Amino acid sequence: MQPIYLDHNATTPIATEVAAAMRPYLEQYFGNPSSTHSFGTSTKKAVEKARGQVAALINCDPSEVVFTSGGTESNNYALKGVAHASGKQGNHIITSSIEHPAVFEVCRYLEKHGFEVTYLPVDEFGLVDPHDVNKSIRPETILISVMHANNEVGTIQPISEISAFARKHNIIFHTDAAQSLGKIETDVQALGVDLLSIAGHKLYAPKGIGALYIRSGVQLEKLIHGADHEQNMRAGTENVLEIVGLGMACELAGKELEKNKIHYTKTRDYLYQLITEALPSVKLNGHPEQRLPNTLSLSFPNVEANTLVSRLEGVAISAGAACHSESIDVSAVLEAMKLPIEYAMGTVRFSTGRNNTMGEMKQAAEEIIATAGILMPDTAVTKLKEKVDSKNIRLTQYTHGLGCACKIEPLQLERILASLPMFSDKNVLVGTETSDDATVYRISDDFALVQSLDFFTPIVDDPYDFGAIAAANALSDIYAMGATPLFAMNIVGFPENTLPMSVLEQILKGAHDKAAEAGISVQGGHTIEDPEPKYGMVVSGGVHPAKVIRNVGALPGDQFILTKPLGTGILSTAMKRGLIDQPLQQEVISLMSSLNRIAAETMIKFDVHACTDITGFGLMGHLSEMSRGSKCNAELIFNQVTFIREARSLATAGVIPGGTFNNHAYTKNHTEYGALSRTLQLMLCDAQTSGGLLIALPGKEAEKCLIELKTAGLADAAIIGHFEREGSGKITVHS
Repeated sequence: MQPIYLDHNATTPIATEVAAAMRPYLEQYFGNPSSTHSFGTSTKKAVEKARGQVAALINCDPSEVVFTSGGTESNNYALKGVAHASGKQGNHIITSSIEHPAVFEVCRYLEKHGFEVTYLPVDEFGLVDPHDVNKSIRPETILISVMHANNEVGTIQPISEISAFARKHNIIFHTDAAQSLGKIETDVQALGVDLLSIAGHKLYAPKGIGALYIRSGVQLEKLIHGADHEQNMRAGTENVLEIVGLGMACELAGKELEKNKIHYTKTRDYLYQLITEALPSVKLNGHPEQRLPNTLSLSFPNVEANTLVSRLEGVAISAGAACHSESIDVSAVLEAMKLPIEYAMGTVRFSTGRNNTMGEMKQAAEEIIATAGILMPDTAVTKLKEKVDSKNIRLTQYTHGLGCACKIEPLQLERILASLPMFSDKNVLVGTETSDDATVYRISDDFALVQSLDFFTPIVDDPYDFGAIAAANALSDIYAMGATPLFAMNIVGFPENTLPMSVLEQILKGAHDKAAEAGISVQGGHTIEDPEPKYGMVVSGGVHPAKVIRNVGALPGDQFILTKPLGTGILSTAMKRGLIDQPLQQEVISLMSSLNRIAAETMIKFDVHACTDITGFGLMGHLSEMSRGSKCNAELIFNQVTFIREARSLATAGVIPGGTFNNHAYTKNHTEYGALSRTLQLMLCDAQTSGGLLIALPGKEAEKCLIELKTAGLADAAIIGHFEREGSGKITVHS
């Protein structure tokens, strides 16, 4: 059964009438509207009919409508078009602090090119004060851009009041109406705007089509150059199929505006009533009255929004704006509204649509109340664990992070560790002076104890597999130091009020079976009650004091070998989102749960200078630690790095965990990526869980070691680069 869709601010389904209007232009009418023969005439008429339909909805002349590829292009055209056409008159732009990225990022771009931007504050409801606009106007102000209604909280801005100040000072005024069109009256004459952006997929038209209203007389520098399409304002053959769809969607929106407003308000308010009656501590965001009729932004105190969203199997909603759904950061909108952090992190957006029913609102509310109630401390709600079938549990729905990808940012961790005092003990052979993930303590002249701790949130859905992967990951630190594991202890965080204990039993079984494969036992441990399931191990190992391998010590001329392919962060993110097939899922699970035992037993036969395992900080983060700690510059050959199949296509599609972006930010200041695209850079920085070993050893030794690794079954092992000379630890990447 399909979940109840309450995310219409992200996108709407194509209306039946819209699809019907488009179909002839998919199946029958294909001519180029610029052609003068009958084939072109039929499509030209369709485009102009649609232009009239859009104009009728916003009350302008059809000649003032220019079709674009969507709201983002419309916003770019409006802001850049004014900036470049009016640059000689001034360089100051005024906007709000709660704009969509399609406006905000354009402003940031213009700031890099000589323009000054004032970002207006908002009040607790997300409202811009028109008098703040007036006070910000300067002689050099050329443009004001304030959105009509906010996409996250729904607050409707006082556009007509702001436009009065703009007209008084002869300043061009733009508004982004992507969210408001079709939900509330959007009359350009009443609003007093000069430019207005439209996004088709927000009002039951297809994705990839939009329009920009340009008041007659307003001059814009073209954004797209070419032939003289769209009155010589937007080059490119018109997208007839989708233009027809946008026209019909606008006609429907105009005819049914009042009816839809009533329905939106009724469903939204009923959902709000049911949720807040059961959970009175939930907070409403946005203006209580001046708000889009379909939009409901609620904050569940002390709840992580992405965790709530992922646990709702029967309801589709967004954690803040859909554009930021992979991030757990507080949105810029909520920050601007100064929402306290305990509420901001638990903010979700519900947006109702034409086809939602009151019955769906009741059904959705029941699941939301039950799920959110469990996540909210001290909330008296019936516990779900007795209703949960452990066989059907998806563990990744109980966490906002995935495995090692949810580590603290490397830069933040470095600062903290650097601030701590160092403890001197001659028997500590490896401590905090390096970036090793284990500590080594000399017990005697021929024995040193190696100890490591690692734990994280679920990386896969199956509890047994999660336990096995977590154990393999914890054991990896021991192997990386050339040590032999001796025994381990459990460390557990578990939501006993949410999940049945049989789930924990399976996690522990997977971990204990993996420990047995490593030849060790697990001796007890420590557990706490936690809203998210977490599992890891404290692992103890033994090594001769003279044979400890650190992640520093590489020498110029050393080559480095990577023993496993990269991409587990990308692939596990794709698994959580249901984007890969079962065989590939099993391949990734098998890779993450495989021990680094063979790699470790092979490498200690050779003259290894340095080694580390590749986990949450990614290949580039760990290589950077090795190169900087060894005071050697490194060269890495991208084409020699092995990746899990489909990793590149998924990264291209933007399926990348947040930890990977953090790793990229951490490494970019001391890495020269050359001509490598940003997507490929991110692949090198991908946050790994239970990744392979990175081994540095002399060139001839490396060749021999690689042969033995492959002979032992590690087919993906590869020499991926070398240390070239002493230096600051800079890394240069070649394709």
